[in-house]
Amino acid sequence: MKISIQVVKELRNRTNAGILDCNKVLLEVDGDMEKAIELLKQRGEAIAEKKKDLVATEGIIEAYIHHTKRIGTLVELNCETDFVARTAEFRELARDLAMQVAATSPQFIISEEMSPEAEMDPQVVCLLSQPFIREPVKTVKEVITETVAKVGENIKVRRFARFELGVDH
Repeated sequence: MKISIQVVKELRNRTNAGILDCNKVLLEVDGDMEKAIELLKQRGEAIAEKKKDLVATEGIIEAYIHHTKRIGTLVELNCETDFVARTAEFRELARDLAMQVAATSPQFIISEEMSPEAEMDPQVVCLLSQPFIREPVKTVKEVITETVAKVGENIKVRRFARFELGVDH
């Protein structure tokens, strides 16, 4: 079966997977777009699962200042190598996460950091559980998992800080 370049491009646009991966998956599922998307998602999750325990000590600190100059954030995003830290995908993720923190004001990175008696919604107070501001059908964790699959390295949000003029935390 021959897969048209337009179909490969559409899958790439919808998943951000590599062109060769898109073509290969489409061939595997006989051109079924929805099955191809699901298969790429499963493969990305499998890659992220394998990478999750690898040490991530390289990375960047990304700063974001809102246009009003009243809110600012710092996010430390780590990966395994400085090579990946310099890639466009990694830098874009760091920028998006800094904007996410500015927009949603999370208190924790993951729900495990919350005290058991805390009666808070993890989707509100935990960064990785929140709907991603650029694509609300995905969580922040899913967006990070997709980037792990793209760059082939573990990625961790180490810490973040949010500053708002006139508000003490």
